[in-house]
Amino acid sequence: MDNLSLIVIVVAAALVVGWLILTYNGLVQRRMRIDEAFAQIDVQLKRRHDLIPNLVNAVKDYMEFEQDVLTKVTEARANAIAAGARGPVEQAAAENVLTGALRSLFAVVENYPQLKANENVLSLQEQLTTTENQISFSRQHYNATVMDYNTAIATFPTVLVAGAFSFTKRDFFEAEPGAAEVPVVQLR
Repeated sequence: MDNLSLIVIVVAAALVVGWLILTYNGLVQRRMRIDEAFAQIDVQLKRRHDLIPNLVNAVKDYMEFEQDVLTKVTEARANAIAAGARGPVEQAAAENVLTGALRSLFAVVENYPQLKANENVLSLQEQLTTTENQISFSRQHYNATVMDYNTAIATFPTVLVAGAFSFTKRDFFEAEPGAAEVPVVQLR
């Protein structure tokens, strides 16, 4: 074999190795972006979880006949916190139940005029609305990064590297239908 043939083989091998390294690193970066995006969802969910006990405490004295609604919100919050360790699919389902429980609470709050004048309840409602918006934006970002990653690991030729290094499909953080509609209470 002459020197030119050897050079061609070495260059071709270097190109293949370079492509493998770049592809692998690209997949790792995409996977890390998913983890970072999920962490942003988690931050907002924790904020919501922290606000709920304050809201329940602010309204419970006024809502003496509505304890079942408050119990459902408290239980849904506890289930949502517990679901956080079970992955995006189960966490999304639990968070959707919590969103429904909060909507029920806000609907009941409408029946109590004294709550409409309570500054603490107004402030908590505003904070929850802001947090719900942040959750929605974080979920959209997370799902976009998951789509990018899932597309990358399923398309040729990247699928060859993804399969060889066990890059697996990630789940979306699904919202319930209508979850983009932030629960709103008109307390004024």
